[in-house]
Amino acid sequence: MTAPTKPPHSSPADTVPGPPPGEQPSPAAPDPTAAGRASGARLHSPVIDWFEEHARDLPWRRPEAGAWGVMVSEFMLQQTPVSRVLPVYEQWLARWPRPADLAAESPGEAVRAWGRLGYPRRALRLHGAAVAITERHGGDVPADHAQLLALPGIGEYTAAAVASFAHGQRHAVLDTNVRRVFARAVTGVQYPPNATTAAERKLARALLPEDEKTAARWAAASMELGALVCTARNESCRRCPIAAQCAWRLAGKPAHDGPARRGQTYAGTDRQVRGKLLAVLRDAHAPVPQAALDRVWHEPVQRARALDGLVADGLVEPLPDGLYRLPLT
Repeated sequence: MTAPTKPPHSSPADTVPGPPPGEQPSPAAPDPTAAGRASGARLHSPVIDWFEEHARDLPWRRPEAGAWGVMVSEFMLQQTPVSRVLPVYEQWLARWPRPADLAAESPGEAVRAWGRLGYPRRALRLHGAAVAITERHGGDVPADHAQLLALPGIGEYTAAAVASFAHGQRHAVLDTNVRRVFARAVTGVQYPPNATTAAERKLARALLPEDEKTAARWAAASMELGALVCTARNESCRRCPIAAQCAWRLAGKPAHDGPARRGQTYAGTDRQVRGKLLAVLRDAHAPVPQAALDRVWHEPVQRARALDGLVADGLVEPLPDGLYRLPLT
């Protein structure tokens, strides 16, 4: 799409213009939804224009990716950076270009191909969705939001993302990056709550452009802005197309004043042990004895707990005689 004006994408100065002399920044609106309605029209064009110029060329954004390519990317990108997803995504689509291709394989093959992306239950959920798409929709990812939401392993975010990014529909797509942009630009706080709230959903709906195609572009553009410019740390306000109207910047960038933000740890956790156990099973093409799994971690209680968790999650299948393998059904 085209917009009437181009935004100030970047400035040679290190600062962004503030309010005119003698004017004070407007206080934060008590109702973020009302603020969203007022702000939306002023935000849409600069953010979408910025996206047209600066969006990354990612394979799931290309027309040939189709709805299945978009869905695969959305599963893989949850809590995982683009740089790690790209090679696995390319291999996945080369092997399973349609949902029916994945559905014909065992769940264990999906787990094996997932590699070291982390959170491997996503592989099982994606496999389950592929089976359902094949059985219920003739192998084509549905365009209807309700039908997407009814697929196993698909939540509100993924359904909205696929409907918007693959089919150009008007939906509020709220990932961490979008939530952070809206928190700063509209509500004037540094970070959104740890979990998505009803107020955030109302705000996102209020900010949606009325035109369906513009709304879909806005969803992708606001997400990219959060990923590249309005980042969690070291945000680059001088490159932001809406810095001059950002409520958080105009308020002087007040520090976060809510619950502590959850940090992610890995070393020494059950997640690390689970990853080591799965790595052995992924590399093996025959059942693995308990002794081979025992060698991956020194602490027996934690190792047993991690293995039991993998079995309970359906990621590992126990066999007689102390053998284990990736799941076949």
